[in-house]
This record gives sequence, C-alpha cells and structure tokens, in this order.
Amino acid sequence: MNSEVTFNFEQTFWRLGVQRVAGIDEAGRGPLAGPVVAAAVIFPVGCFVEGVDDSKKLTHRRREELFPRIQEHAVSVGIGIVDQQDIDKMNILQATFKAMHIAIASLAARPEHLLVDGNRFTGNEVPFTTIVDGDARCHAIAAASIIAKVTRDRIMVAQDTLYPEYGFARHKGYGTAQHRAAIAQYGLCPIHRRSFCHNMRRKDRIDEPAWPLR
Repeated sequence: MNSEVTFNFEQTFWRLGVQRVAGIDEAGRGPLAGPVVAAAVIFPVGCFVEGVDDSKKLTHRRREELFPRIQEHAVSVGIGIVDQQDIDKMNILQATFKAMHIAIASLAARPEHLLVDGNRFTGNEVPFTTIVDGDARCHAIAAASIIAKVTRDRIMVAQDTLYPEYGFARHKGYGTAQHRAAIAQYGLCPIHRRSFCHNMRRKDRIDEPAWPLR
C-alpha cells in the first residue's frame, strides 16, 4: 500500500511565509501502564523524508531506522513525557495535552504554527490546526508519531528489566491477554495506571490491587 503522507499541509503555510511548522502527535493513550509520550517535529521548508508514515503502519525495525533520519533532517525535535501518576491525577486526555505542550516547549526553534493530530487540542499561544488522521496524511505529524512511538517503546523496554513478570518489552503496556493474566497473578506494579486498572485485582486479593513482592 502506498503511503498517503504528503507535506501539502505544511506547504499551505510555507507559501504564506510561515516557515517553522511543527507536527505534533502522541503515543501511549491506551495502555494500562507507562507514560504517554508526545513529540513535536519541525522540518526545513521543502524537506521530505522518504519512508515517513503513520507509526502504526510501520514495523518496529522501520521505525528505528527512521528515528535518527528524522532527527538528522529536522530543524528541531521536542519530546514530552507524562507519567502514569499524572495520568491518574488529570485523566488521559489532559495528560496527553500536557505531554504535547511539553514537547512544543522543548523545541529549540520556536514554531510559528502547529499541526496537531486529531480533532481536539487545548489552546496554545502558537496558532494551531488539528488534522483528523494527521499521522497518516501529514509528513510532520507522521514524523512526530514515529519519534513518540520509538521513545515510548524504549521506555517500556527499560521498564521490562525492572518488572519482567509483566512482559512490557513485548506488549508495551497495552491490555493484551498476557498482560491481563500477569496482573491477575502479580497485581499492579508502580508503573500501572490505577485509573485504567481499577477493576483488576490479584486473584488471591479482593480488597485492593496488590503490588508484586520483591
């Protein structure tokens, strides 16, 4: 299947003299554990990195190959990470917006316009445009989706070394049958999102989720 990703959205602003257009996307809204990660990517006017596409359409190997290529060609890349504790405090939507704002603020070059994946975004002092399915249509957003996904996957692989019984390196915290079975056996660990797992308890506990004994 050919990619539908173009930089038509960026070109609309480049033609108006708006040069620093940032694509914004996130990874990790749905998992039961770990952080939500957002990325912001600004490319030079006219820059198109071949192979960049919606991260969900790419293999793990291809994402890892594109990750350094995006960083090499971009004017600036920003990353925002919001952990499971903040997700539980503010809900996943607000945590996602917070991660996006952190990513934008961490850009070395101040963006003049934001292209944000999805149909909702909280106000930012930088003008923005939301794009439904932007990660499959807009080059800068697709690049941000790869940066966010690779960053989050690496975090979850690192967490797997701390909590190997859950299999985080395989499922990255998503609610697979294997992950749910591990929760039923071991209870919740510190990186689980309590607000996502409130009805999951260890089989031998009926009062509250148990943490693994170490």
